[in-house]
Amino acid sequence: MSDVAIAPRPTSLAPVLRRCATAALAGALLHAAFPPRTLWWTAVLAFALLWWALRGARVRRAALLGFVFGFAFFLLHLLWIDDFLGRDFGPAPWLVLSAVMALFTAGACALMPLVARLPAAPVWAALLFVLQESARGRVPFNGFPWGRVAFGQVEGPYLRLAAIGGAPLVSFAVVVTGFGVAARAARPRDARRAWPVLPLVAALAVAPAADAQDGVRTVAVVQGNAPDVGLGLLDQRDTLRRNHLRVTADLANAIRAAEVPAPDLVVWPESATGTSGHDPVLDRAVADLGVPTLVGALRHVDGQQENTVIAWDPRTGAGRSYVKQELVPFAEHIPLRWLAGLVTPFADTPDLRAGTEPGVLDVAGTRVGVGICYEVAYDGVLRDSAALGARLFVVPTNNAWYGRGEMTYQQLAMARLRAVEHGRAVVVAAISGVSAVVRPDGGVVRSTGMFTEDTLVATVPLRSDTTPATRWGALLEALFALAALGACGAGARLRPGDRR
Repeated sequence: MSDVAIAPRPTSLAPVLRRCATAALAGALLHAAFPPRTLWWTAVLAFALLWWALRGARVRRAALLGFVFGFAFFLLHLLWIDDFLGRDFGPAPWLVLSAVMALFTAGACALMPLVARLPAAPVWAALLFVLQESARGRVPFNGFPWGRVAFGQVEGPYLRLAAIGGAPLVSFAVVVTGFGVAARAARPRDARRAWPVLPLVAALAVAPAADAQDGVRTVAVVQGNAPDVGLGLLDQRDTLRRNHLRVTADLANAIRAAEVPAPDLVVWPESATGTSGHDPVLDRAVADLGVPTLVGALRHVDGQQENTVIAWDPRTGAGRSYVKQELVPFAEHIPLRWLAGLVTPFADTPDLRAGTEPGVLDVAGTRVGVGICYEVAYDGVLRDSAALGARLFVVPTNNAWYGRGEMTYQQLAMARLRAVEHGRAVVVAAISGVSAVVRPDGGVVRSTGMFTEDTLVATVPLRSDTTPATRWGALLEALFALAALGACGAGARLRPGDRR
């Protein structure tokens, strides 16, 4: 036998693994952009790496890389699902949801080889990515819009673009910058290599709203707190009610003692109490405050429950209410009940009744827009409120189910984007934190810690101007979708290897 070593034949698997590793790293970098971190720029780097991983890939390989990217991102981004359900159901709900969401990024990336044949390929590829965000915010079961690129930009300059085109425009600007930087780096002699910075320049040119146009209101938030017991909260409804009544009584005493400014409006979190609407205990608590109060409650009506916010008057009691429209699948409404028991503890719980009216309540001398918890992830809820004249937004939420993970910070980021998108201050009232008061420019005025009793009292500006995003955001999203699909059609008509 010869002593000469024979080099192993190169395998085609190694390049694929390198690309998959790059796509996974890109997904992790995208997650790093989201609060509570402030590394917004890692999202741009993420999409530059994804473009590098996808270069020259055909449809099936591009789909694989897109899935790896999405799965790595959602595994990290939705880890709080495992914190919530893992003890009772194991990792299955977290893994399944992450995989289903990754199918959308796989679909978008599978189409990118078609648009790569066109001029300005990064633009069309970025539109495809925005298209998959729009799609997964609608299907299946009314969608799951968590983890949109825009929601990770609240600490960066791209946030300003929300006032022009909402979340779709912010997502597009970030993705096209990353794709464009990578595409230009691959062609260093291209005279047009500076164009990828244009979205950032455009963002810096936008001045976000901040000033009061219709006076101000002083708003108090009651954070009554909850035990950190995850699913055990199902048995803690009475505790939540007692906590919020006690902290409300403390707030009333502090107001009388002039220890805090007298508020014009008090806000309770989502589902802080159960009620049928006739509630002498709440009547007394709000009368003691002497201030109109928005009470987040599970209300029993005609044998069904509604997740609602009730305008409680200190003299006349319960008044008009807003009922949550966008119910959480597998929690507040249960599709596929025959299968749901494998992934949710709510499989045998009757569906809540969904609301049908926009979230606007006239209280404390102004029109208030309301979006309950999960609804802040949907573009249409607060857009409708702003279009109907809301001058201030309120977002009651109950994040106590999810422990001390990142879910509450992710949701606060959505509220901050909505503030800029519609030029409105936002008051976030959470059962156990993080509660916050957000300026119309997206800055946080005050916030609470997690799993602590607390109150916030702050003065917020009222605004009536409507932003371009309020007026035209839905149209822009539709135009983005049409442009992406049109580019796919144009690319499909070219033979592989051809470029226009």
